[in-house]
Amino acid sequence: MAVQVLIPTPLQKFTNDQASVSVDASSVDALLQALDVCFPGILGRLCDENGKLRRFLNVYVNSEDIRFLDNQTTALTDGDEVSIVPAVAGG
Repeated sequence: MAVQVLIPTPLQKFTNDQASVSVDASSVDALLQALDVCFPGILGRLCDENGKLRRFLNVYVNSEDIRFLDNQTTALTDGDEVSIVPAVAGG
């Protein structure tokens, strides 16, 4: 099933400068793996050595924060839109 992934500007160097890519995945975990197959090296920027999303990244499925869903096991369906958003801090 095709899922549209919105890539933040700092990570677009891994996606050949594409701001949006399409991958087949049934969960957020599967999506992360599929992204790394298509764009080697991107997984290391998204996840730590244990495979968990880095703390400074927020991931949304159809505008819903996956932290309030099933985190990385959140199911995806055909046509879903996944946004990867770097956390912003400041004062």
